[in-house]
Amino acid sequence: MDMEQARFNMVEQQIRTWDVLDQDVLDLLHQVRREDFVPEAYRNLAFSDLEIPLGLGESMLPPKLEARIVQEVGVKPADRVLEVGTGSGYMTALLAMLASEGRVHSVEMVPEFSAGVAAILKKYGIANVTLEVGDAARGWAQRGPYDVIVLTGSVPVLPQAFLASLKVGGRLFAVVGEAPVMEAQLITRVAEDAYRTTQLFETSIPSLKNAMQPQRFVF
Repeated sequence: MDMEQARFNMVEQQIRTWDVLDQDVLDLLHQVRREDFVPEAYRNLAFSDLEIPLGLGESMLPPKLEARIVQEVGVKPADRVLEVGTGSGYMTALLAMLASEGRVHSVEMVPEFSAGVAAILKKYGIANVTLEVGDAARGWAQRGPYDVIVLTGSVPVLPQAFLASLKVGGRLFAVVGEAPVMEAQLITRVAEDAYRTTQLFETSIPSLKNAMQPQRFVF
């Protein structure tokens, strides 16, 4: 398999056509080799438009969605970033490369994933990532406040703790709702007590484990 041709096709046919046009993001997709973050058994599917199993019931988001998320949050070099759900570590690497003078704090519930990602990031020479094992589905204020927060799984209800952890000017990406229809949102803290929500697109992705659930009426 010609990996470079497959990577080129992924960027031009899947990602550009999904409104990912930021040249810095597109260039990064050529620098960070997605196949390095995919389990060996699925390496030939690294550039396919699908969720790739990571094991233990977890999966890697499709490449066009990962690229769109990175574009929407607009990471700047000095940003402090929180990623909830390290998973494969591919998005972790993309965020870290953009926050080249800042720091990415990536939290994962599965220790095996975190350990595997640490080895890949070391190979890439990426040293501005703090990998932590824990449950951040309802917030992770320990390292905040943050310029950027990315939730890599959906949440039926968005916890207020994430909004409170944003700096003024900070951006939060979250997929909110329940299957079959969820909404990708970009929330910007425009003042201490004011937020702006932009509805980006409809999608459906797996939920974060232990995500906050909506209150249900019991009759």
